[in-house]
Amino acid sequence: MAPSGSRNVKRGCKRVFYWIPVFFIALIVAWSYYAFVVQLCLVSIEDTWEKVLYLIVYHVIFIMFIWAYWQTIFTKPMNPLREFCLSYSDKELLHREDRGESQQEILRRIAKELPIYTRTNSGAIRFCDRCQLLKPDRCHHCSVCDKCILKMDHHCPWVNNCVGFSNYKSFMLFLAYSLLYCLFITATDLQYFIKFWMNGFPDTQAKFHILFLFFSASMFSVSLASLFIYHCWLVFKNRSTLEAVRAPVFRHGIDKNGFSLGSSKNFRQVFGDEAKYWPFPIFSSLGDGCSFPTCLVNIDPEQSSSPTSCNPPPKSKTEGRHFPFKPMGESQSRLLSSTTSWTESDIAADDKNGTNNPLMTVENEA
Repeated sequence: MAPSGSRNVKRGCKRVFYWIPVFFIALIVAWSYYAFVVQLCLVSIEDTWEKVLYLIVYHVIFIMFIWAYWQTIFTKPMNPLREFCLSYSDKELLHREDRGESQQEILRRIAKELPIYTRTNSGAIRFCDRCQLLKPDRCHHCSVCDKCILKMDHHCPWVNNCVGFSNYKSFMLFLAYSLLYCLFITATDLQYFIKFWMNGFPDTQAKFHILFLFFSASMFSVSLASLFIYHCWLVFKNRSTLEAVRAPVFRHGIDKNGFSLGSSKNFRQVFGDEAKYWPFPIFSSLGDGCSFPTCLVNIDPEQSSSPTSCNPPPKSKTEGRHFPFKPMGESQSRLLSSTTSWTESDIAADDKNGTNNPLMTVENEA
């Protein structure tokens, strides 16, 4: 009982420790709200119309910033579906084999029924020993969350969450609105910051808030701008942070642009097809997180396109490239819900309706 109790205490301490960066950001944002709204707008600005305009624009940006930050923190990262997990018999068979090559033969047999095209650097099937599953393409195991995360980008301490398929759009909007928040504060605070140095500002408590507000907003603007630009580059290249560091390996070898479909399609894969949802931190990404269209032509011919169906071959090399259908036939809303069960009735319903992934076929561009 004692060792178990000590482990629980350590686990609890770790959870509290992981929330410290989030609490720090919350305190900074709360102080900035007080400094801008109370000390700058209500106390220092004398012009009524200027004051009203600043407050309206500020609160619009502030609400969007907090909304995106909240969604990034509390959106649960998606894990691979049950089809990627080993069955009990496969686990027993895998554990009985001592030789690595024999284990790989078992994994290759299972992988043929799944839309998996990436490999390890040695060309082996990507398998997670901790989760006992075959990793879908772009899926990685997070050592902090101790789970395999679909299209994992990175584990961000500032949100205490994994950034991946389910919340990457929210993370991008969080960066965008936080940068806009800091730039707006810097721009509106600048004239009063200059007055402070020109001794044209009354000696009150407000001037110190205005001084530190300008410095903190401008410094955060620089760091956020570099991070936002970098992730914009990743979005238009259709890469995650992990893939930028280490390019994915396909059957034919390493290809850093293996998932790139062109800037427009890459952007829509993250933000969705409907532009009206782009500014809001609500899930609208395309796909299911388990399979992704690629720009590759030489895909493993023995690989199954899905557990229940296969791809028809392309009619010609110039007509287009065909990619596997959505592997599990589940909708995006079901993937993001708390229930991730999979039944034969779901397969039959999806087969009957002919559900397809809108990103599964990419036409050649001129």
